[in-house]
Amino acid sequence: MKNLIGTAVGAAIDRKDGDSGIKGAAAGYAVSGLIKFTAKLATVAAIGWGAIALARRARDA
Repeated sequence: MKNLIGTAVGAAIDRKDGDSGIKGAAAGYAVSGLIKFTAKLATVAAIGWGAIALARRARDA
């Protein structure tokens, strides 16, 4: 569902320039996928950072 919304928004933005909207739809699809990937990566990084911080506190205590 998120990919469809990203595609529709990208196409609408691209149509404002007078184009067909195909490039905008492709860009919107790619950006929605990139946002999803980045959110997962940030979540994993935050969990990893928290685990390392807890390990350091346990080692120093």
